[in-house]
Amino acid sequence: MSSLYVSPLSRLHETVAATDASHMVTLMNVGSPVERPATILAERHLFIGISDIVEPLEGHILPEAHHIEQLLTFVRAWDRQRPLVFHCFAGISRSTAAAYISACALGPDQDEAAVAAALRRASASATPNPRLVALADDILSRQGRMVDAISRIGRGADAYEGTPFALPLTKGAMQAA
Repeated sequence: MSSLYVSPLSRLHETVAATDASHMVTLMNVGSPVERPATILAERHLFIGISDIVEPLEGHILPEAHHIEQLLTFVRAWDRQRPLVFHCFAGISRSTAAAYISACALGPDQDEAAVAAALRRASASATPNPRLVALADDILSRQGRMVDAISRIGRGADAYEGTPFALPLTKGAMQAA
């Protein structure tokens, strides 16, 4: 089974090439220029135009339930033959939230705390956007467990941008990662 990868925009092409990814999710502000790597087919690229915010802010797009539904539809259609890369501008908040949400959705029997702990071990700077996690927790009927798990790992280390990392999908890998 393939892994999920997270990258900042500045290292997107390098990450896609290094992982041989076939699918990509972009979580950026609407209008942000993102050059899709040539190896990612257009139909295997999802662009979710949202701002990295948790409450309404004039001139920004607040993540909403329909954005999570788009993500879940795309991720569930992924064939898992090759990796899936998530990226946002810094690779710290929106993309780490999307990777966490996807790992939980693709492994409905996964313990949310184990997935969050694997996320923290994989990335010291990961600070998943709490609004995205809360929306997904509700949609996936996780009864607050996703939110609690992310709250327990706390804010990641301060960084301008994250370092690309893998988040494995298998249960054993979550416990050992």
